[in-house]
Amino acid sequence: MNRIEAEYRARIDSMTISERVQRAAELLAWAKAFVARQILAEQRPLSDEQLKWEVALRQYGADPRARSLIEGIRARTPG
Repeated sequence: MNRIEAEYRARIDSMTISERVQRAAELLAWAKAFVARQILAEQRPLSDEQLKWEVALRQYGADPRARSLIEGIRARTPG
């Protein structure tokens, strides 16, 4: 392990459980926002509701059960 990795690991290890959970939540929020920006750059303007489900499909759509659930909800969601 190099110095940078060792320092990273030491800082992570020094976090409390709640700090680690908060960090994970922030990373998830960042990832969702990143995916949303990609979708908006590629597609026509979408409503907030449509964008939410499109992000969900990008993140979880590889799982057939998750895809089915998301598509079912999206089909029932107004425009």
